[in-house]
Amino acid sequence: MLVLASVHASAEESADSRWQLTDRGGIRWEVAEKGLPHYDHIEMSGQQVSIVLRYGVEADGRLMMNKSMVWPMLRTIPNNTHASLMRRFEWDAVRHIVLRGGARISQEKVESIELHQGVLTVSSRLGEAGLSLTRTYFPSTTLPLLVERYTLLNDSKGSVALELPREHTVFSTPADQGVRGSYTLVCKTDVPQPSVVLQPGQSVEFSASIQAYSEGKGEHELTPRAGDEEKARRELVDDWQGSLILESPDQVIDRMFAFSKIRASESIYQTAGGPMHGPGGESYYAAIWANDQAEYVNPFFPFEGYEYGCQSALNSYLHFARFMNDEWKPIPSSIIAEGQDIWNGAGDRGDAAMIAYGASRYVLTRASTSEARQLWPLIQWCLEYCHRKLLPEGVVASDHDELEGRFPAGKANLCTSSLYYDALISATYLCRELGEPSSLAGQYRRQAQQLRSAIETYFGAEVEGYQTYRYYEGNDVLRSWICIPLCMGITERAQGTIQALFSPRLWTENGMLTQAGSQTFWDRSTLYALRGVYAAGQPDKATEFLHFYSNARLLGEHVPYAIEAWPEGSQRHLSAESGLYARIITEGLFGIRPTGFHTFQLTPQLPSAWNQMKLRRIRAFGSCFDISVLRLPGGRISVEISDGTRTKTYKIKAGQTISHKF
Repeated sequence: MLVLASVHASAEESADSRWQLTDRGGIRWEVAEKGLPHYDHIEMSGQQVSIVLRYGVEADGRLMMNKSMVWPMLRTIPNNTHASLMRRFEWDAVRHIVLRGGARISQEKVESIELHQGVLTVSSRLGEAGLSLTRTYFPSTTLPLLVERYTLLNDSKGSVALELPREHTVFSTPADQGVRGSYTLVCKTDVPQPSVVLQPGQSVEFSASIQAYSEGKGEHELTPRAGDEEKARRELVDDWQGSLILESPDQVIDRMFAFSKIRASESIYQTAGGPMHGPGGESYYAAIWANDQAEYVNPFFPFEGYEYGCQSALNSYLHFARFMNDEWKPIPSSIIAEGQDIWNGAGDRGDAAMIAYGASRYVLTRASTSEARQLWPLIQWCLEYCHRKLLPEGVVASDHDELEGRFPAGKANLCTSSLYYDALISATYLCRELGEPSSLAGQYRRQAQQLRSAIETYFGAEVEGYQTYRYYEGNDVLRSWICIPLCMGITERAQGTIQALFSPRLWTENGMLTQAGSQTFWDRSTLYALRGVYAAGQPDKATEFLHFYSNARLLGEHVPYAIEAWPEGSQRHLSAESGLYARIITEGLFGIRPTGFHTFQLTPQLPSAWNQMKLRRIRAFGSCFDISVLRLPGGRISVEISDGTRTKTYKIKAGQTISHKF
């Protein structure tokens, strides 16, 4: 377990981290013999492909690179949750370069590895050849392929003769294993000329690609233009980075926030069922979940203003809406196989509460009356479903929670009821925007008040000496999800809950344990907890731990995104977790709570060590606006909200809530 004193070492942590921030917005690992060998993995995605690059540097300085390819729309049999065509390749075109005299390259020394603009770049020295080599790896934004670009520079004093590999290798999968029969996989290079002599200072470039396609879908082999593909990838990432920009005194948090937008936004696949945001992790593609998509990431996209992300959010809710029914049977936890099938193997996980919570926040922030009217029946159905699931004690019954039985959740858990509570609050605002009767808004408001009281009565308890919550009836061990009420504005037990969350029983060097005494951690609960501590008015404590967490995830041994879990999944970079990280900033640090299509509450939580912070180019509530928070003498703060045509300044006490209307 981590002693909490170590959280204070911010500058020392950065100095000792394997990766460092770069001036141009990325991170770089300057490779030295110290700390080798070292291996890591990162997932990168486009509309038709996802890639997990398993890379590293061996003890002798050589690059290790394994490319795990996933084609979500090339479905395999049986066509279940995990039925994406997947293959791993160790194919490396550099190994096939021939030097003068027939020798192959064997003395590579990696000098640095950089992640910038959604591209992984490896810089090496080829000792026996007198060459510098730069490799770049990235997925196509729209095509089903990985692109690799190679630049060889002669920085020696003599000429270097090279024979570049012209390769074209084709594989075909068995026809009886594919939904559309056999699939074709192609590994090939694109070289300008088969042989070249480089004089000192001269360079040569070539590229390689790995792709797959289905002739049964009318597809064919592609010859990508590597330069155009890289330009498209970098421009797309720059577009994400040009919106929702965090500027604070903590560069690590700023950079982690910027990186989180990449992973949250890139993992959307153009399926037969429309754009579907997928968790990834070599398991979850061309499918949606009530937690990952409906609850975690969809409410983030309107803040970023990413249109394709918003399209995927709307599409996911409409898919769930297909399963509303008059018998009040639960909506499936997951809709899979490009929308053609479902998975509900864990029964009712509180999915209706997840959907109502996420959909109502999404439509309020999106500020689209037409989308809100499309989703209002779904939101109402989910609210009524939860109401019908109330126990006599007034809390919501469910079979499991989103951990699907990995840890006990009883007949009613804290998470489901808390999500339902927040959804009821959002529904009162939606009633006003959609012209619904005031009596309906009043009904939802009363139900929320009754539920809040029931949450306190049923779940409020002393657990392991802390005045916090039991996660379910009979629970007597601390659980990380006790943070959930804080995120929903339920603060009656905030002090004891925060003490419990950051106690040695739950907090470790890897964030929050799922259950005290276990070794399992899921980043999603850590991310919710950090957001909740901000929401509860403890910015100093939240920022202290947020910096520590961000430094570990962005600059440590496994970078650069929030992860799913450990030991399950080998700390995969599931995409929705990055959306949860981004929401720590929007809903925690800045305390933005949508209250209408053009209105929101703002409770900025400026840490005492910071004099100012800004969140620029927020594309929400029908506007594009900036929020600037500045510390004033005497303990007050100035909050400036500007949409380019009008600026409104508020001078408030720390922790005070502002209601703003455009």
